[in-house]
Amino acid sequence: MDIGERLRGIREEKNLSQGEVEERSGLLRCYISRVENGHTVPSIETLEKMARALEMPLYQLMYDGPEAPDGNGDATHSDEWGGGRMFGS
Repeated sequence: MDIGERLRGIREEKNLSQGEVEERSGLLRCYISRVENGHTVPSIETLEKMARALEMPLYQLMYDGPEAPDGNGDATHSDEWGGGRMFGS
């Protein structure tokens, strides 16, 4: 899954339009569309704005697991991240 697909999926799960995300984030709807369709890669700052607009912590945009990763130890082992999937894996 790419970040654009993930963002669209979360936005749709929350029943938000791109226009509503635009109002909440200050990002242009056309830019949000370009990200969701994989035409551009957002910066970390943009992802932070999107996370705030979607009312979720930033890590959840890239992590699909039941609990937050604890941040202890080597983050390359999936058992240390709650067994969830990381974006891009």
